[in-house]
Amino acid sequence: MRPFELNIVGVRTDNTTPNTFDDKIHVFFQNSEGRVIHHEFKATTDPGTYWLKNPMNPQGTAILKEGQYIGCYALGMHRGKYLALVQQKPVTVIRDYDRDAVLDFLNGREDKGLFGINIHRASETGTTKIVNHHSAGCQVFANQTDFIRFLQLCEKHRTLYGNSFTYTLIDERAVNREAKKNSSLQPAA
Repeated sequence: MRPFELNIVGVRTDNTTPNTFDDKIHVFFQNSEGRVIHHEFKATTDPGTYWLKNPMNPQGTAILKEGQYIGCYALGMHRGKYLALVQQKPVTVIRDYDRDAVLDFLNGREDKGLFGINIHRASETGTTKIVNHHSAGCQVFANQTDFIRFLQLCEKHRTLYGNSFTYTLIDERAVNREAKKNSSLQPAA
């Protein structure tokens, strides 16, 4: 790991209740002394209820699929309004098409492309409590101050390594299923 080269990891909690900032975005990097630094930020990796009921796309609301998206993000303008990490290469989403305000991670259709699945903040000030319109599938910071700190780290990374960022999304439910499956394969003591 090179100094100030960011590892950005979203962790989707096993809570499937929409409209909550119950997920985390982690940022790991080495400082100039070689020490690993870790920041954890409250966020959502899921769309808000508004967009689940009113999809922008006729195929359904986008839910970013777990996985690693190498070089898929760059610093740019979110919807032409403010600096954020914006999608620059295709990502895979699950299309939640039934408009019932329930997050359907397993029942939707996969779709790959450029959808504007950005990493941005909710409100201009303070901490936002309810997702609603703030995410139509984006990864969204709840707190504006946290987001400013995140952007400062991204600026340092861009200065040293260019304007390309990798984002990894881990789904706690999938990790828990895998752990349960692996523990059942262990021989009894």
